[in-house]
Amino acid sequence: MEATRALAEAFDINALPPGFAENPFPVYRALLEHVPLKHFPDGSVMLSRYADLDRVYRDTKTFSSDKKVEFLPKFGDTPLYEHHTTSLVFNDPPLHTRVRKIMMGALTPRAIAAMEPGLVALVDGLIERIADQGEVDLIEDFAAAIPIEVIGNLFVMPHEERGPLRDWSLAILGALEPVLSETDKARGNQAVTAFKTYLAELAAKRRASPGDPATDVLTRLINGNDGELLSDTELLQNCIFILNAGHETTTNLIGNALHELAQWPDERQRLIDNPDLIDTAVDEFLRFQSPNQLGNRMTLAECELHGETIAPGTRIHLAIGAANRDPRQFEDPDRLDLARKPNRHLAFAQGPHLCAGFSLARMEGRIAVSRFLKRFPDYRLAGAPKRTGRVRFRGFSALPASVG
Repeated sequence: MEATRALAEAFDINALPPGFAENPFPVYRALLEHVPLKHFPDGSVMLSRYADLDRVYRDTKTFSSDKKVEFLPKFGDTPLYEHHTTSLVFNDPPLHTRVRKIMMGALTPRAIAAMEPGLVALVDGLIERIADQGEVDLIEDFAAAIPIEVIGNLFVMPHEERGPLRDWSLAILGALEPVLSETDKARGNQAVTAFKTYLAELAAKRRASPGDPATDVLTRLINGNDGELLSDTELLQNCIFILNAGHETTTNLIGNALHELAQWPDERQRLIDNPDLIDTAVDEFLRFQSPNQLGNRMTLAECELHGETIAPGTRIHLAIGAANRDPRQFEDPDRLDLARKPNRHLAFAQGPHLCAGFSLARMEGRIAVSRFLKRFPDYRLAGAPKRTGRVRFRGFSALPASVG
């Protein structure tokens, strides 16, 4: 008990302990039990319990998503700063409302259902290629290849132009880590600049030859909504955001799921025997190994948390990975249960900032995992998995496996 408390009290998000990126869950358990409101030397605080995060997500008048104040010292006046303070996820209304409304118009249930046949064909094609290889990397050869194509298709992006997307995405999202090196900043800034240049050219072509706004996200973003148009900067930066968010988290969802199925053979067999469990299974993968482990807010007004008064302007770290293992919300939270119900996890956030692409991500996870497992029920990991080393986005950079 005392050792666990000491672990929580010693934790500092700005000076991470060795091994945290590999396995943060002992720290999360300690925070959940002993220090649900954790103060850090830089004046920021961390919340880890489910109820606290749920409250923060829903109360947008007290807890702001706007990052202009927080990110200026971190990034300076750079391309990264422009991107991360203009994109949908790090903004409050009215920008958040305008962009989200436009985006949701292209991600209706009908539009997502229309994507399913093409997604099945894509997954099946990757599976057949993998079958011919025998020894594969489940990230490069499968998990990462799926969302690149799906998001590229949403933007009607030529296939031959999709090659740089993954590297750009990793560099830009990597700059959101709590601790950032100058090399990381340089890579991120270069990626934003290159990405913006490419998208400006793509947008110019689309303005000259518009696509179908019912299925083409770029055309829809260009056209705006009810006469409200995005500025050029808002347009390009939110295109980058959509491409990045739709790619990285879905790659992690699929990769994490295949890794966990290899670690929990009884649950894997359960899913093989009961393929109809795939919908609850996807939600359990999202809860158990949340692709996005950390969020952030800033207080706009004085508030009370765990009996303490929190001043306006306080930065709040949201430990999503901890909240999704909170025993107050989930029975036996450290057990993978592919039939878990209810499972109101926070992997997609909550409230007005509920992930706009959550239905698409679920569909990608459902089709990818179910069809892979049907074709390769006896796959096994073959070598040491390699995690990305990042703590905000949890996933693998390599997951070697044998499907023979």
